Amino acid sequence: MSLLLKTGVAGCLLGALLFAGCAVNTEPQSQATLQPSAAERAQIAPTGKLRVGVYFGSPTSMVMASDQSRAGVTYELGQALASKLDVPFEPVEYKRVAEIIDALKTGAVDFTVTNASPARAALVSFSSPVISLELGYLVPAGSKVSAIGDVDQAGFRVGVTEGSSSQTALRRAYRYATLVPQASLPVATEQLKLGQLDAFATNKAILNEMLDKTPGARLLDGNWGLEHMAIAIPKGREAALPFINSFATSVRDSGQLAWVVKRSGLRGAVTPPAK
Repeated sequence: MSLLLKTGVAGCLLGALLFAGCAVNTEPQSQATLQPSAAERAQIAPTGKLRVGVYFGSPTSMVMASDQSRAGVTYELGQALASKLDVPFEPVEYKRVAEIIDALKTGAVDFTVTNASPARAALVSFSSPVISLELGYLVPAGSKVSAIGDVDQAGFRVGVTEGSSSQTALRRAYRYATLVPQASLPVATEQLKLGQLDAFATNKAILNEMLDKTPGARLLDGNWGLEHMAIAIPKGREAALPFINSFATSVRDSGQLAWVVKRSGLRGAVTPPAK
């Protein structure tokens, strides 16, 4: 199951070269000329401010840093882009990523960072990949499951965030296990503690955050796939993608992304940012 699912989840997104088949084919501008035109500013932030969709509990979106300030890849890259555009930064909080995708579809938000799955690429427009993460399982205290290959068994209840790309991928992959959609990450963590779930599936950045809050829980070794995280903007704004791609390259090559990853406590990256 593992090899098949890795192929299915990544699809045409396995690596930056294949990713181009799912996104608009645009070349980044040089870093030296990374200044937005008026047209690009209007495309990215049409209301005059950058509305950034975030949800709490994932280092790829928004968490509390050790100094109790807000951190997270989406949150802090949103701040950085707003500064580059010279517009106000406005975080807009949701319970889960599916709600943010819906908000992007309607134009209620302008920016997020999320898994660029083929299904989502049909709904929003993506930059080139920013970072890749392993997908895995968290099992509660006392679980007898020790290997990823043992998860797909009759009666096994696997939690996923409702509307997530993990839910879509695992629904196709499982023959026996039962998916149990969860309203939010805090709800899923509580369900694991109460023994209402036999495992929870998502990327390891989130699973490590949940592990810290679930005594006795374990991360299973290995992975069942990869998530390729990219900047997402609403459809119809593809003219801004050259600037967005240049921005992604700039924060990666300058070391800013590495600093954000460290500050957010993000774990589970398989392609760490440059520098």
